[in-house]
Amino acid sequence: MTILFPVVAFAEDPSGATLDMGLNSIWIMLAFILVLLMQGGFILLETGSTRMKNAGHVAGKTIFTVALAALIYWAVGYGVAFGGENADSALSNVLGWGDFFYNPATSAVDGDSFPVSVFFLFQLAFAAVSLSIAWGGFAERAKLSSYILFTIFFIGIIYPVVAHMIWGGGFLAEDGAQDFAGSTVVHLSGALAAFAATVLLKPRIGKFNKDGSANEISGHNQVFTALSVLILWVGWFGFNAGSTVAVGDGFFAYVGFTTMLGAGAGGVAALLISWAVTGKADITTMLNGTLAGLVAITASCAFVDPWAAVVIGLVAGVLVFYSAKFFEKIKVDDPIYALSVHGTAGIWGTLANGIFATQVLAEKVGVGEGGLIDTGSFKQLWVQIESVVICGAFVLIASFIVLGLMKMIMGFRVTEEQEIVGLDLSEHGAYGYPEQMKKGQSIQG
Repeated sequence: MTILFPVVAFAEDPSGATLDMGLNSIWIMLAFILVLLMQGGFILLETGSTRMKNAGHVAGKTIFTVALAALIYWAVGYGVAFGGENADSALSNVLGWGDFFYNPATSAVDGDSFPVSVFFLFQLAFAAVSLSIAWGGFAERAKLSSYILFTIFFIGIIYPVVAHMIWGGGFLAEDGAQDFAGSTVVHLSGALAAFAATVLLKPRIGKFNKDGSANEISGHNQVFTALSVLILWVGWFGFNAGSTVAVGDGFFAYVGFTTMLGAGAGGVAALLISWAVTGKADITTMLNGTLAGLVAITASCAFVDPWAAVVIGLVAGVLVFYSAKFFEKIKVDDPIYALSVHGTAGIWGTLANGIFATQVLAEKVGVGEGGLIDTGSFKQLWVQIESVVICGAFVLIASFIVLGLMKMIMGFRVTEEQEIVGLDLSEHGAYGYPEQMKKGQSIQG
């Protein structure tokens, strides 16, 4: 009977603690599912933004790397991010230690508010999102083996260290760094890993001419790209609102509210700026602006008033337009716009807390304090700058070291012939669109 009607069983607890735990657990599990489903958005985003000859590879490696990430995070990553055996040591300032090969059955419940097993799943989904962002820098030119090796290092060490410093009780958490759902922890980390990859891999064949001018390498399906943004947008409510990890007084709804405003403002601003500058209302820019608004509001969704959420989104939409042009100008080939959408917008979103956070909401969340406008103090802004610089420098240096060693020892870019043929055939022996590709070959023959 209690299986069919669990709420009735919860109600038998006169303290209501069991009911609270049950509701919180359901909410966090739903949020986990929403964030995990964002991987479908990443598959469509990367597939739609790249060429048909690499479509099957993009879809397959995403599923495989998420599967591998689950095992690595269970074995090592969660312990580095949230393990507490060294809680009283100096090492705890930068990484956790303990809970390796994590077994939630032997762990205590966190304040009786939710089981630790559901918290593990939720945090795993965040790590997988950051990893998928990093793949933007590998797109259309990296060996499958490089995805495997970098997943191990990124999920086992690089991402968890950043998560620990801000979310797991590290020194940035002690300083009051505000990053509610991961503008820095998730998005900037993934973007800087992507930057290291695209610099070391160098541009795709045909992207830049000898005079430095860029050629447009169009993605094969803009409908996929648009659908991906919608899927990611929906999943983001698990990302941001789910980070309340409680039903409680319904604060998760406010977080969802500011998230929606930030996303909307980002999309509108990006479309308008592209229209004003180029004379065309560019769809890709608009889609990137929507994602940039989501990325930017991720850090501040629980800390700012609605009007500030709109401003944060508007600025993110403009920044993503100019950022994409900047990276192309310096000959950085970023097919998925990971550096602009998740990097530039991630930095802006994190710093925005130091400007727009309110004292009331900071006290409600229990992290840091109000920003410059609300308090007249630069203290929170300085903490936000500190978190961006320290976390960004760590991820960038660590990623360059890992990928640099991979490049030196085994090489991690496919051959020119393999790149021209496409990764579907060269890495997997089959096309993602077999009928279309065979038809194209017969026409050329």
